[in-house]
Amino acid sequence: MPDDAPWFVKDYYTYYKTERGYHPRSLNSNGGWNQTTALSFMNMPILSYADEIKSAVRVLHGEKAHSRYFGEDAFKKLQGDNKELVIVPGASHIDLYDNKAKIPFDKLAAFFQANLK
Repeated sequence: MPDDAPWFVKDYYTYYKTERGYHPRSLNSNGGWNQTTALSFMNMPILSYADEIKSAVRVLHGEKAHSRYFGEDAFKKLQGDNKELVIVPGASHIDLYDNKAKIPFDKLAAFFQANLK
């Protein structure tokens, strides 16, 4: 990992290239590249029909996640009053994979208890 790599690349490295998240068949853990990974996004923009979702939705992102903008943009497209955006203070994208001290289990449990019947 180069010293001048962006912080979020280093964050991914500490997950996918270590025992935390490494798997020999994972493209993220290795130098592989899959030519078809993004084809579904090219053919069908992922948020095109977000405004048609009627189910309850909770969007969860880390405050420091480099991908936070995507969750916020998706949240803006959702309709109705059964949606909630949760920004986890001090958390990065990777923190919400396995950092039990930062994952808001109470909020997740409350959401599922209220909406899975």
